[in-house]
Amino acid sequence: MSSDPTQSTASLWAAGEPDPLLTPQAPSGDSIVPNRGVVTDGVSGLSGFHLPAWNLAEWIGYSALVVVSILLTAVAVSTLWWMLHAWRSKDNLKGTGFSENPLPAQHTFTLLVPGRHEEDVMAQTLDRLAEQDHPNYEIIAIVGHDDPGTDRVAREAAARHPDLIRVIVDDTEPKNKPKALNLALKSARGEIVGVFDAEDEVHPRLLTLVDSKFTETNADVVQGGVQLMNFQSTWWSLRNVLEYYFWFRSRLHFHAKSKFIPLGGNTVFVTKEKLDWSNGWDADCLAEDCELGVRLSSEGANVVVAYTPEVVTREETPGSFKSLLKQRTRWNQGFMQVLGKGEWRKLPTMRQRFYARYLLTMPFIQAITGILIPISVILMFTIKVPTGVALITFIPVAPTLVLLAVEFTGLAEFGRVYGKKVRARDYFRLVWGLIPYQIFLALAAVRAVYRQLRNQNGWEKTEHTGAHRDAEVEPLNVIPIGAARGAQPEPALAMVSGDDR
Repeated sequence: MSSDPTQSTASLWAAGEPDPLLTPQAPSGDSIVPNRGVVTDGVSGLSGFHLPAWNLAEWIGYSALVVVSILLTAVAVSTLWWMLHAWRSKDNLKGTGFSENPLPAQHTFTLLVPGRHEEDVMAQTLDRLAEQDHPNYEIIAIVGHDDPGTDRVAREAAARHPDLIRVIVDDTEPKNKPKALNLALKSARGEIVGVFDAEDEVHPRLLTLVDSKFTETNADVVQGGVQLMNFQSTWWSLRNVLEYYFWFRSRLHFHAKSKFIPLGGNTVFVTKEKLDWSNGWDADCLAEDCELGVRLSSEGANVVVAYTPEVVTREETPGSFKSLLKQRTRWNQGFMQVLGKGEWRKLPTMRQRFYARYLLTMPFIQAITGILIPISVILMFTIKVPTGVALITFIPVAPTLVLLAVEFTGLAEFGRVYGKKVRARDYFRLVWGLIPYQIFLALAAVRAVYRQLRNQNGWEKTEHTGAHRDAEVEPLNVIPIGAARGAQPEPALAMVSGDDR
């Protein structure tokens, strides 16, 4: 037989025989195989996952993109879940309101109204509070010794309603809201203490409904609804209004059900017994309402939230973007103070402590996001992002779009409930203001962290001009809850007008 393979193959062809089977041989060493890239030896092929060959700058940048995406997704999903809590069922929604047929009055009330440089709005607030149809309540207006304008309008209101309004002068330094509230608390005579801001527009049936809610639920705290009204003033006032709408309409009900709730700054009613137990409000905290809510939650207090749109307390958004930034900075810094104080660690369950930690650390999350957002944007426009990283950055888009759709629905419902005409341009502003407002929130959080690190704890006051009242074309409608009340008995509390220092 010939040893020449060429001749052997040729002879097979001539005879019509098939070609012999050839066993493919693996290439030696590293070589290129069509459609398979580089083939290495067996030892290298078993090495598994390899980290990308990025330089330090790329590692930092791509990691920032991933972190921002994860944080934005977590915040969007949790926010969406809380926003929709009240609408998950008809029973849920019905249970969020005051009773349609309130019980007869069984409690006495003291209403605290601190005011500082509020001469433009405080007189009307005091007059509105004096119109409450509840038989047993008093009003204490707290003014600063260095604020003659507010002192004047408060005393004029006390002269108009001598059986209801007292004026207390706060001469402490430096001044802040919790100090003023603690001063007035010492002379409060009501079984239940309520807090209002100097610009509040309060419904005349509110105390009757709150009284009934205390009786029905045996509550220690009742948090009423608060709503900003001037949604057409600026692009950011629209989003600020919707924040309040979802916060008081839904989110606070979720927190109350979870037995951990940061209380609102006004339209909040606490039994005098609980306030005496807690020594009032923390005078060193910039979010004294949140701090009080955390302490009461940790003590197991029964906190009830009630929201009926017709009787919410109406307010205005801050008058300028700078004022809004200061207000949000103060809230964020106050949350950080509450987090550091550690009262939330006394909550009995791990789930409550988780909610508390997440809510109170939100300023940190927003601050980190605020720092990473510009880095991420720069990288997206200057560096070719790997496919995997690019896909991760699109994850927050889905919950954000759902969130925007919910806000569209919320804006439409807000307009329907409060009799406000929502225009096409309002929806447009809602869309284009989404990203700028998130950047603003991050900026306020970064500023809060900066102030906290520098131990700057001064109270930055929010100015009020009464824009929500200018927007009111008609007076507040008294809702037909329960039967019409007849002549009211004389107030049971011993009330004195004038300076009660």
